[in-house]
Amino acid sequence: MWYDQRMKKYGTEPRLDQIPLSLPEFLVSFNKNMPKGFMLADAELMKKFKEMNPKLFPTDEWYLGIHRKKVMDWLPRNNRVS
Repeated sequence: MWYDQRMKKYGTEPRLDQIPLSLPEFLVSFNKNMPKGFMLADAELMKKFKEMNPKLFPTDEWYLGIHRKKVMDWLPRNNRVS
């Protein structure tokens, strides 16, 4: 099989949901992309989420692909009332 250098190379750059993020970076991206009216996350809530789900965090990094949906499901049940 031949390959032409002009052919597009797929998978050379990681997708955004596969890039490790710090907690502040995760919060910015998570809150920026939330639907209107959905409650926003903060560092205190995310630390609580991390404590309650230690198996999701083999390292200290956050991934949109792994954690975003789980946080969205968890947040309404665990958000403090102001």
